[in-house]
Amino acid sequence: MSEPRMTNGANIKEVVKEKYGEAARRVSSGGSSCCGPAAEACCGDPITSNLYDALQTSDLPEEALLASLGCGNPTALAKLSPGEVVLDLGSGGGIDVLLSARRVGPSGKAYGLDMTDEMLALANENKRKAGIRNVEFLKGEIEHIPLPDDSIDVIISNCVINLSADKDRVLHEAFRVLRPGGRFAVSDVVTRGEIQPEIRQSVLLWIGCVAGALDEAAYLSKLSQVGFESISIEPTRIYHANDAREFLSSAGIDAGAVAPEVDGRFMSAFIRAVKPVTK
Repeated sequence: MSEPRMTNGANIKEVVKEKYGEAARRVSSGGSSCCGPAAEACCGDPITSNLYDALQTSDLPEEALLASLGCGNPTALAKLSPGEVVLDLGSGGGIDVLLSARRVGPSGKAYGLDMTDEMLALANENKRKAGIRNVEFLKGEIEHIPLPDDSIDVIISNCVINLSADKDRVLHEAFRVLRPGGRFAVSDVVTRGEIQPEIRQSVLLWIGCVAGALDEAAYLSKLSQVGFESISIEPTRIYHANDAREFLSSAGIDAGAVAPEVDGRFMSAFIRAVKPVTK
């Protein structure tokens, strides 16, 4: 059986929803979110390993950490202040929402947005176990954020925007809901240089946080076109040929032939931008 290929945005969205639903069910039944070849590209070392220190997560439910499928720790890099309102795009099991809620305190609020019923159920259970009240999980798509204009102080996200087939729409929506002076502060996978077509076309690598990644120059350009200012991309982990072998092989790609060509071209990064105070 040949490996599935990317066809359109709807196909990608359904595959992502299915795979992340499976991950939530595994965690809810006592397992890890990282199982099976399709998940390894986003779950396997080095992309998602060692993102949170024990001090951060010591009083959060273990399921919140197990369900994390991110590529960074935006809550450690975003400057959150008491009283702010935070939105996590693609909140999954809720770990970054819960961490953000603690940072903004009782006078602030943290929203989590996710399209997967199983992840939302897991996130709400983690909220209950953590006993954190200033949290609300919303069902919806990051291309259509169900919140009003100018209502959010800080948008965070953890290896999710790269999963969208319509990143322009996501960035427009992020800009819309941010208040003037609001901050965009997300972790994501970005690329640097030309990437082989077979990688870009692989559904398994798309849901593995790799195929859908934007080139860093394109990311900067898209944010600027939307209207953001003070834009920066800070690499946090750069992946090399040896790192790539496992996720390439899991997607049915000849790692020996391709891995040297992806050396240093994929990285986790922290992307910052600000919505201008005046239009």
